Amino acid sequence: MAVIKVKRPELNAGEKFYLGAIVKGFFITMKHAVASLRNKTRGAKDMASSGLGATMQFPEQKWDEHMPEYYRGAPALVTDEQDRERCVSCQLCEFICPPKAIAITPGEIPSDDPWAKVEKRPKEFEIDMTRCIYCGMCEEVCPEQAIYLRKDYLISGLNRAEMVHDKKRLYEIGGKRVGLVNKWNELK
Repeated sequence: MAVIKVKRPELNAGEKFYLGAIVKGFFITMKHAVASLRNKTRGAKDMASSGLGATMQFPEQKWDEHMPEYYRGAPALVTDEQDRERCVSCQLCEFICPPKAIAITPGEIPSDDPWAKVEKRPKEFEIDMTRCIYCGMCEEVCPEQAIYLRKDYLISGLNRAEMVHDKKRLYEIGGKRVGLVNKWNELK
């Protein structure tokens, strides 16, 4: 196989100092600035912009209606229609989590419970939201459909301890999810 050497093109003085690119960038910036002053900015109507340009006024206006269907937000645990935990503490989400943001401590279900056929449930379930990268792998790997990524993007706290969501908090933000749960299936 023959080796072909490609010679670099010679640059003139304007190209060496990026003069043409700087001038072109300046004119594009001025074009956008004039359009903003004339209230003709592209996308301003879609975001219901209240001022010049397409800047969203954040606390009053939110992205909720502009969120795409495929958006992955905060992970949360869900219960079924009868407020039973869907999670069986299989720990697959903990093992697959790339930044290791999930920590699960499995617990036993008492033998006198009517659903004692299920081996485990989580005693402790924590997700460190400062580490979570919202990849969705925990949702994909869950065999019981117990963890979902919601469209929630406003996750804040005053310190790091508030950003670690425990089991109670995860169930609060997750709510109920209706549908088949393998864990409670009588035929299983």
